[in-house]
Amino acid sequence: MSHIAIDARIINSSTGRYVERLIHYLEKIDHDNTYTILVPSKDKDFYTPVNPNFSVQTVDFKNYSFAEQTGFLKFLRKLDADLVHFCMPQQPILYRGKKITTFHDLTLLNTYNSDKNWLVFHAKQLVGRFVFHSALSNNARILTPTWTVKREIEAFHKGIEDKVVVTYEAADKLQAGKVTPYATPYKQFLLYVGQQSDYKNIKRLGDAHQKLLEKHPNLGLILVGRINKSAQATKDYFEKNNYQNIHFTGFVDDDQRDWLYENCVAYVFPSLMEGFGLPPLEAMQYDAPVISSNTSCMPEVLGDGAKYFTPTDTGSMVQAIDEVLTDDALRAELIEKGRIQRNKYSWRRMAEETLEQYQNALNH
Repeated sequence: MSHIAIDARIINSSTGRYVERLIHYLEKIDHDNTYTILVPSKDKDFYTPVNPNFSVQTVDFKNYSFAEQTGFLKFLRKLDADLVHFCMPQQPILYRGKKITTFHDLTLLNTYNSDKNWLVFHAKQLVGRFVFHSALSNNARILTPTWTVKREIEAFHKGIEDKVVVTYEAADKLQAGKVTPYATPYKQFLLYVGQQSDYKNIKRLGDAHQKLLEKHPNLGLILVGRINKSAQATKDYFEKNNYQNIHFTGFVDDDQRDWLYENCVAYVFPSLMEGFGLPPLEAMQYDAPVISSNTSCMPEVLGDGAKYFTPTDTGSMVQAIDEVLTDDALRAELIEKGRIQRNKYSWRRMAEETLEQYQNALNH
């Protein structure tokens, strides 16, 4: 029996779904090892273990901070776990215990979000580049959610092919059929769920939607997500250009979000860069036809279950969406292929594969 610590400081974030599902299924499949789940104080009640071998401890060290490199290092040394799983690349670079790290993507190194302070963001990128190289050198295993990310990491840091392992993520119906209607102003609407950072390409989605109004004058565009700086910047851009029929929901409860998935005419995912791209796979769980960018990992994850467009070409986006809106046979085909595609993924299998890598690292 081994003591495994899981750095779950991101559990209540957009990427936290991965961590929450991992722990959920590890509790079901592993009754031998003991686990310490590390979460921030603000999230101490976010996850409650049901397996007696699992316990929660709170840690408050910010990502890419000096405290992470010093205080968190001291904490981990005192914890003395047999293995630490860092669920994001940020970690104390001087920690030399056995460890594995999940790299969801290399977005931090490859983008700049205009809602961020330029100097602070680029300083964080420099720190991130150093931390990434260190983690890739000193971890027993590196987990990635797609082959796309695996290839990117292997190009970024040479000679680690043997220890980079793909463990596909998944999607499921969180509410198990429980949905609450959202008071949408449109009978027919396109849907996007998630962050609105620059690389998510939402401004171009708005541009495309406005062109679609010429042929589909009552078509709405609903954007689900908290109104943070990046979402506000998008909103300001739409208002400045007097764009019509676009609605920002702000935060909505899961059961309302799921109603929007069930009732949208199509789910559109215009992102320029992703590690896995969970929302379109979630949309498939609710039989929403998916229209996606053809870049990054999206063709790998969505297969033939989506209609694709070139994300930097507004005309390509307009054409793809219009085809799905007007061709009933295509819509039916996308829904059916989406059902097949979504069933290729399993959170439980992801947890089983991760546990296998824990054992490999512990025996290394």
